[in-house]
Amino acid sequence: MRIQVRRTGGFAGIERYAEVETLDRADAETWRVLAEQALADAAGAPPAGVPDGFGYELTVDGRTVYCSDPRLTDEQRELFSRVLKEGA
Repeated sequence: MRIQVRRTGGFAGIERYAEVETLDRADAETWRVLAEQALADAAGAPPAGVPDGFGYELTVDGRTVYCSDPRLTDEQRELFSRVLKEGA
């Protein structure tokens, strides 16, 4: 499973992008569960955010959805944090 995250906005307006390929990872099942939950609670178009908040574009195996602060689920927040931290 390829998980891609693009984060835009924030106070400085700096864009970040990272992706993780879970295929050969020992924790692939954990990533899969987080990704499926994050996809289920996301929108098909970019939602209205708040000033200086982050907007997220999540793509999992070619399916793209959108989320924004402050309305992230716990699973979305964890997934985005993990991908941006561990991804290349």
